[in-house]
Amino acid sequence: MATSTAQAFPWAPPNTVDVEALPVGEWWDAISAPTSVADRALELLGDGSGAVIQDDTYGKTYWLIGVDTARSWCMRQVRVLTTLADEGTLLGVPPASWGPEHRTHWRIPLGPDRYLTDSTHLARALRPAVDEVLGPAPDGRQLCYRCQLPTDEPVPVAIQHSGSFARTTVYACPTHARDYPNDTVAQGAAMRRALEFGRSR
Repeated sequence: MATSTAQAFPWAPPNTVDVEALPVGEWWDAISAPTSVADRALELLGDGSGAVIQDDTYGKTYWLIGVDTARSWCMRQVRVLTTLADEGTLLGVPPASWGPEHRTHWRIPLGPDRYLTDSTHLARALRPAVDEVLGPAPDGRQLCYRCQLPTDEPVPVAIQHSGSFARTTVYACPTHARDYPNDTVAQGAAMRRALEFGRSR
């Protein structure tokens, strides 16, 4: 980005050649959401979205928001990246010129009138997007099919049928949920556990 253009922005990424880990809480905080949720949220936001970073390596999308404007948020698989009392948090920020030819890029580019997203408007778009994309919230903690650890944010990844009527939902933690369609070994194990669970009820 040319210096004259950068000066027109309230803030611009300092690195022009590669992704740089920058501290949240200095110029902005950030909201992280799975890209599938972000797709729907962006539809609901329309022209109300500020600049957006998309990371195709991890399937995450990030909005930049005002510092300390979303600390109280609590939404499934949505993370508020902000400064913590005992540690810093970093966000990988691509050069302002990077588009979809890069795995980490500006899905909605920075602009003089397109920088931070209003956190109130973003919350109003993300809440229904989470419900539409992730479905109803599971009741309580569930075991992840892959790591077999309890998770407070279970993601339903499959419904297994045993017999004519019984069906069991297979859950994953957010980390393993994105791998489920390609994890054939774990799928087989999850199916066996679901069938066994169905027979033991």
